[in-house]
Amino acid sequence: MATRNDRTIRRIIFLDRETLPDEIILKSFAFPNDLTVYQRTLPGEVAGRIAEADIVITNKVAVSGQALQSAPRVKLIAVAATGTDIIDIEACRKRGIVVSNIRNYAINTVPEHTFALILTLRRSILSYRDSVLKGRWQEAGQFCFFDHSIRDLAGSTLGVIGDGVLGKAVADLGKAFGMRVLFSDYKGTTGMGPLYTPFEQVLRQSDVITLHTPLIPTTRNMIGAAEFAVMERRPLLINAARGGLVDEDALAEALREGRLAGAGFDVATIEPPPKDHVLMRLLEMPNFILTPHVAWASREAIQSLADQLVDNVDAFVAGKPKNIVC
Repeated sequence: MATRNDRTIRRIIFLDRETLPDEIILKSFAFPNDLTVYQRTLPGEVAGRIAEADIVITNKVAVSGQALQSAPRVKLIAVAATGTDIIDIEACRKRGIVVSNIRNYAINTVPEHTFALILTLRRSILSYRDSVLKGRWQEAGQFCFFDHSIRDLAGSTLGVIGDGVLGKAVADLGKAFGMRVLFSDYKGTTGMGPLYTPFEQVLRQSDVITLHTPLIPTTRNMIGAAEFAVMERRPLLINAARGGLVDEDALAEALREGRLAGAGFDVATIEPPPKDHVLMRLLEMPNFILTPHVAWASREAIQSLADQLVDNVDAFVAGKPKNIVC
C-alpha cells in the first residue's frame, strides 16, 4: 500500500488514447509516473507494450491472460469505460491485479441520444428532410405535406428494459414527455417486485422499447424472433446499450415485415460493422437509424470519464482503490 511519502515512479501505459477525442484533457496524475501514450494498439502489440508497466489504461484494447504473463509488474488495469469484457478478469484475480472501471458518467448523454433517436423516428424527421431535399415541398404546392407518419410521445407507453442509472434517467425523460413508463429487468428475471412489469408484458404493451442492460450471457440476443412476435403495438426499438442484446437478423426480418414501426441503434455486434453487415444493409430503410456508438460521446461526458479515469488510478496508488471490478 502506498503512503503519503511514497516517491516510487510508476510506469503507466495507455494503450488507446485515440478512443478519446483530442480536445479531451487528461489531467496529471497525483504521483510520480512515467506515462507512455499510444494512440492505438494492435492485438499483437499488447504484450510487448505492457511488459514493463505497473499500470495499464485501456478503453477498447483487450488485455488477455496470455499478454499479462509477460507483464509481471502490472498491479492495476484501469478501463476507460464501463464494460470490462475486454479484460481477462479471471487471470487478473489469480494474479491479484486490480481492475477498475468508469461509472455513471453518461447519465445525460445516453438518455439524450436515446430520445434523439426516438423523436427522429416517431416524427419521421429523416423522411421529411429527405423529401424536402428532393423537392417534394415545392411539388406539394402548399404550406405543408403529410407523406410520413408523425406521432406524439405524450400518452404512449415507454418500455425500459434495465433499471440502472441510465434506464431510470431515460424513464424520467419519458415521464416528462407525458409517457406511461413500464420497467422490466432482463428476460427470465423473477421476483422483481410491484414496481416492475414482466418482460413479455412490456414487449406486448409498449409503443417504444429501449434497452439499457449490460451484455452478459443472460442478455445476449434477449430480443429475437420470439420476442418480436409478441410486440403487438408495432413499437420502436432503441438500442443504445450494447451490440448483441438484439438478434440482428431477426431485427432485419421484423423491420422488413412491418412488425416494428422503426429501430434506432447506436451499437452493433461488430464495430465498425463491415459494409455487408446486416445493420448496414438496413440503412436503405427510412425507419432505421444507425449511429456509430456515440451515445456516450458528448464532450461533457467524455471529459467526466477522463477525469474519473485519473481519479481511479490516483485512488489505487494512494491505497484507496475505487470502482473496483475485481
